[in-house]
Amino acid sequence: MTTPLYLEDLHIGQTFVSDPVTVTADQIKAFAREFDPQPFHLDEDAARDTLFQGLAASGWHTAALTMKLLVQCFPLAGGLVGAGGETTWPRPTRPGDSLALHVEVLEITPSRSRPDRGMIRTRTETRNQHGETVQVSTVRIVAWRRGA
Repeated sequence: MTTPLYLEDLHIGQTFVSDPVTVTADQIKAFAREFDPQPFHLDEDAARDTLFQGLAASGWHTAALTMKLLVQCFPLAGGLVGAGGETTWPRPTRPGDSLALHVEVLEITPSRSRPDRGMIRTRTETRNQHGETVQVSTVRIVAWRRGA
């Protein structure tokens, strides 16, 4: 078990990196069948003639994998509670891609009205095995103070 991090443990510029996870075609299709049933996520042949020119994971699948890896590598006390942000997908996640996260703390703001917490802003890049970014998320996250 990793020691939980509190607001006081963080500093601007601090980075965290996850272990990689490999995505299979079967996982891409299973996620798509349940949550994003579009041809470019479900069928290699149908996907060839689309914008993606081949089977691609749903952006929401990439986001879900990102969240899993974020929980593993960025152990904030009290959990990862988002408070808004922005996510983009500059390139698709493909079958066989091995994804890893690179998280950077951009901003730390202690709350003036709630002394038990603060807000941090992070930038998370999800990168494939070639170092290519498949997702970028800049989000605000609640961070608890020690002893709260």
